[in-house]
Amino acid sequence: MKLENLQKLFKHFKNKKVLVIGDIILDRYIFGKVSRISPEAPVPVVEVCEESYRLGGAANVANNIIALGGNAFISGIIGKGSAGRIVRDLLTEKGIAQDYIFEDSRKTTVKTRIIAGNQQVVRFDIEDRRRLEGKAKELFLSMIRDALKNFDAVIVSDYKKGVISEELFRTLVSHKNGIFVAVDPKIGHFRLYKNVSLITPNIAEASHGAETEIKDEKTLIKAGHNLLRKLSCDSVLITRGEEGMSLFERKNAEVIVTHLPTVAKKVFDVTGAGDTVIATITLAHISGASLVDSAKIANVAAGIVVGKVGTATATTDEIMEVWKTHPYA
Repeated sequence: MKLENLQKLFKHFKNKKVLVIGDIILDRYIFGKVSRISPEAPVPVVEVCEESYRLGGAANVANNIIALGGNAFISGIIGKGSAGRIVRDLLTEKGIAQDYIFEDSRKTTVKTRIIAGNQQVVRFDIEDRRRLEGKAKELFLSMIRDALKNFDAVIVSDYKKGVISEELFRTLVSHKNGIFVAVDPKIGHFRLYKNVSLITPNIAEASHGAETEIKDEKTLIKAGHNLLRKLSCDSVLITRGEEGMSLFERKNAEVIVTHLPTVAKKVFDVTGAGDTVIATITLAHISGASLVDSAKIANVAAGIVVGKVGTATATTDEIMEVWKTHPYA
């Protein structure tokens, strides 16, 4: 795709509305420096210099949509405590619509990462992974069902924290009416992801879902075909870390496979890279790009975010800057 065509495509992003459904996570970062080991135990002593909060999980997918110039609406569950209030403040700050957020008695999921220099020292999580049940689940599903007609695409961001269920997917599939539905999956939930437009597993997730250990190109191809067959989905994008990504598209009776090598020049932090991939490929595709071109754009975006520390996003300006000197152009 030529640069001028990429620029034209990006202009369509502002007219697209994407509903992101999934597990909302608050990412807390504590930055510091280490100059000594604790006398109490063989662990580093981190002198804290800075603390910050960022949107994680499904909220980071929505944040990526916003960063690219699209319109993002978030649907998920948060608690009523201070962490939930911080999430709402961050969503407001980023311009992410909160019309479909459901408040529950559970705690908001918080992942705290302690970073010394550019190295993550430790992470600790506060979470409640109970499934949504009873009247709360009925209200949530009803809200989703009524919302679907208002969107160009739905992204399901599954972190297995209790939001994603079989009932939710039945609602999505039966009411999607041509809407593009993309899923960022989680091991243990693959039986749920049937009849969707796109699924974006990493190597471990694809191996599990396909029941085929991916060790080389032969097993990679087998896994991609197995996922298409088992899930009856239209396409599969397997993200492969430093080896790039592979797209499997069902076209009539054929399966078209496209391998894309990584474009990352430096890797500081892979946190949230999958969020960037699914946000970018979805927004590009519903704006008019082919799935292959959309995957190329997502590949560039992922290469940008892994070069940043912490949960991050890529912008269209950053993508175009890389595109100028890349063979994709």
